[in-house]
Amino acid sequence: MTHLAAPVTTAEAVRRSLRDGDEIALIDLREEAAYAAGHPLFAINLPLGRIEERVGALLPRRDVAIVVYDDGDDSRIRRALPLLAALGYRRVSRLEGGLAGWRASGGEIFIDVNVPSKAFGELVEHVRHTPSIPATELRARLDRGDDVVILDARRFSEYATMSIPGGRSVPGGELALRVRDLAPDPATTVVVNCAGRTRSIIGAQSLVNAAIPNPVFALRNGTIGWTLAGLELERGAERRAGDPSPASIALAAARARDLATRAGVRIVDAAGLAQLQRDPARSLYLLDVRSPEEYARGHLQGFRSAPGGQLVQATDEWVGVRGGTLVLTDDDGVRARMTGHWLRQLGWAETYVLDDGSGLPRTEGPEPPVLAVPPPPVPQITPQELEDRPEALLIDLATSPEHRRGHIPGARFAIRADLATHGDVASAADIVLVSPDGIAAAFAAAELITLGHPARILAGGTDAWRASGRTLATGLDPSRALSAADDVYKRPYEGTDNATAAMQAYLDWEFGLVAQLEADGTHRFEVLGGEPAAASAPPGASTGPISHSRLPTQAVASLSG
Repeated sequence: MTHLAAPVTTAEAVRRSLRDGDEIALIDLREEAAYAAGHPLFAINLPLGRIEERVGALLPRRDVAIVVYDDGDDSRIRRALPLLAALGYRRVSRLEGGLAGWRASGGEIFIDVNVPSKAFGELVEHVRHTPSIPATELRARLDRGDDVVILDARRFSEYATMSIPGGRSVPGGELALRVRDLAPDPATTVVVNCAGRTRSIIGAQSLVNAAIPNPVFALRNGTIGWTLAGLELERGAERRAGDPSPASIALAAARARDLATRAGVRIVDAAGLAQLQRDPARSLYLLDVRSPEEYARGHLQGFRSAPGGQLVQATDEWVGVRGGTLVLTDDDGVRARMTGHWLRQLGWAETYVLDDGSGLPRTEGPEPPVLAVPPPPVPQITPQELEDRPEALLIDLATSPEHRRGHIPGARFAIRADLATHGDVASAADIVLVSPDGIAAAFAAAELITLGHPARILAGGTDAWRASGRTLATGLDPSRALSAADDVYKRPYEGTDNATAAMQAYLDWEFGLVAQLEADGTHRFEVLGGEPAAASAPPGASTGPISHSRLPTQAVASLSG
């Protein structure tokens, strides 16, 4: 390995911090497709070219311990270290030997994305024996006209793409709040599905934990299982749950309070929140677990939108520091506690619910970007000026899926990390960079200008082009792209064009995650037992109420007014 002037952290030191519950961020600097091909369990994907955009939200504390790695010639590390230092991060080291060093040290390598949550879902099913129903049996019940309600626990956009016929969109964090109105007859069978397994399992187990009186099942293997059984999916469905009734909210809130207490979730008020915010040793994440629509209508300032079901499914997309402190909020007393009771089991020992945010400042609108530094001032041009310069090298820094959905005609897809060494960039006399909102383009342009390239950005990005009434092109032409489209991993459980072999391989991988968790030994997952306690668990898992031994000793009262 080429020598780098940076501290080195061994793989064993990282694992020790993870086992001890210390705050640590293990950062994979590669693009997502490479990351998905293999990484440590708690590694966070933060590609080199996206650091300025994403690091502020993922790593809110500037002096947290950060360990970065690559799987090659260290070129990404060489560029990331000074960048992170310039952004104010003071305790950055590199992983000894990179990914190969982790593997050589005996560390487990996990494939795919959002792996901690997926592995946890498999552990929950293993410990709690979450009831499930195969696709063929569900189809037979529907054909007979049985009293069955199907609730799709994914995001609405995923549900609309493809769904189980007759299913209704109820994202996972909403299930316990809304199920009693959707299935008021205790004899009605409730089936929860997602595309694969995790959200089906966690969704169904949420309803079991919430003690609804109905028979509850996870659809075994979700829409993948439905497809592999040769059954047809519905496209473009728009069925949603209505507003929950006051009686349903009261029942759900009572059960959620009990579950949160048993799991060790702690409650804070505004004064307690302020105390947490003043603690310089905490990486603090403020998360509103309601739906994005509710968030946009009004939310507490400083809280990010993190719908509860997705937060449990993909915690690493919001929280970059293992051992960080999470504060959740809602407006019903159900969703934050239900989400919190899962996050505690996922090993987030410092999980709190803000029970009363009255008096705190509020705002409205979609979530603003959380940037470590403001976008740098760079030369800009308007859509009209861009149209008048067809000879410019127009580079689109959107993600590859965004580029395929819509880009400015003539724009060439690129990954930012590739720009500095690309021959077409080096020879261009006029470079215009675009990205959806212009933020990524601004950071990239500043870097190219520093390297001596004549770079500008389209003011307002592709969004401004669209708003001006101009047309967009679709698709991605590999022959014109400046980078391979490996920035986003193609999930075998999303979309409608997945190969049968890929879907089956994905399921086979999920089935093996419990054994891999035990081999890894860093997870700190503790599954909350039932009433009575669930059946025996694999070594290292808890079937009873979660121990509070890893929580700080101060009383909850000390964090309230």
